[in-house]
Order: sequence, then C-alpha cells, then structure tokens
Amino acid sequence: MKLPVLNIKGKETGREVTLDKSIFGVPENNHVVYLGVKQYRSNNRQGTSKTKERGEITGSTRKIKKQKGTGTARAGSIKNPLFRGGGRVFGPQPRDYSFKLNKKVKSLARCSALSYKASSKSIVIIEDFTFKAPKTKEYINLLTNLGLGEEKTMLIVTEKNSSVILSARNLKKASVNTINEINVYNILDASKLIITESVLKSMKN
Repeated sequence: MKLPVLNIKGKETGREVTLDKSIFGVPENNHVVYLGVKQYRSNNRQGTSKTKERGEITGSTRKIKKQKGTGTARAGSIKNPLFRGGGRVFGPQPRDYSFKLNKKVKSLARCSALSYKASSKSIVIIEDFTFKAPKTKEYINLLTNLGLGEEKTMLIVTEKNSSVILSARNLKKASVNTINEINVYNILDASKLIITESVLKSMKN
C-alpha cells in the first residue's frame, strides 16, 4: 500500500511511501490483539484493593450470647461476617495482575493492530517536523490542516521532542508517543495514526 507524504500544512509533498507488508499487511489476528490489550490493562492495574477479614477486625472476641436457647442462630463473635461491622468473607486482597506475553505474540499483536489501521485507511504519513517552542495552537493548526481536528489522534515520532509533546499535552484527543512506546492498546484507542517518515524507516517487525 502506498500513501502520500504530507507536510504540516496538510499539502502533499509529491513523495510517496510504501507500507511494509510484514508490519502493515499481516492477517488480522483478533485473539493476539485481545491478549495484547489485556496485558496492557492488567499491567496497569494497581491491585491494591483490600478489605478486612474477621481476624483483622478490632473488637472483643467474647461470645456475645449463649450457645442455645435463644431461638436464633448461634454466634461466637461480634466479628462474625453476618453482623454489621464484622469482617468480610473472601474480600479482595492485594495482588499482582500483570502477566507476561512472548515477544513474538506481542509483535504479532502490534502488527495486527497496525494492519487493521492500514486497511481502514486510518494512517496519515507526515514529513519530519518540529516546533521552535511548545505551543498548543500550532499543534491544533497541524491537526486542522490534516483534517483531523475532531479525531482522536496519536502522533508517532522516532524520539522524544519536548516541543511537540508539550504542544499536544493539553489536548484531550491528541497524544504523542515514540516508536518504542506504542502498544496495541494506544494504537487501537486512536481513531487516526499520524506517522512521521523517519518512523516508517526505523520500523521493524
């Protein structure tokens, strides 16, 4: 697939780039994409939810009423989970939700996500650029020139550029990531991908 290279004013530069079939043309694999998204979200979970069980509740341990003859169920402690203020049965405990995926699975998931974006014509190629100073207005103008002012976009660059990153930081629907930071989740989360020429040259399966 060939795509035209645009400049920051949204005009064609007269150059075209060919998307690598090994990255942007692989058969879509929904299962590995699911695993990639699941891993990203699981690895970001804090896992700090905690409730107290009956052994952790502060209070008396005396038997609150006699065993028999009350006409109600026996009760040995005010910490009983059946009573208000008692411990919780099988409540959440701190745990690690993260899990690992094989490198080949992660690579295939990322390529499947990029291939999906390519097949749906959701990729825009732009020539390398920079801003002299961080200005949100300049980044808004860039998106407007590309016809993506109302879209949720992700700009992929080769290395961190503070002027560009800071220019997009205050925009709710815009994000900037380096090629090493992209993952299946943020690829699919953006409705349009803006990729610089140098990123395409450095992309490897």
